[in-house]
Amino acid sequence: MLKNSREFVTENPMATERKSYNTTLRTDLARKLRILAAETDKRQNQLLEEAIQDLLRKYEKKNKK
Repeated sequence: MLKNSREFVTENPMATERKSYNTTLRTDLARKLRILAAETDKRQNQLLEEAIQDLLRKYEKKNKK
């Protein structure tokens, strides 16, 4: 989650304002996500948000160059 244009908030990801977002995933990715969530005792949503934050950071760095 963006705290401002450059900061990501990770303290309590479920405590911030939420928006429903629906999509489809490849079945192999969905299965691996379920397994990872069980292994790490995290919600799938938390893992997806973490992945999206990483992706946004990656592209933010590319756009600065």
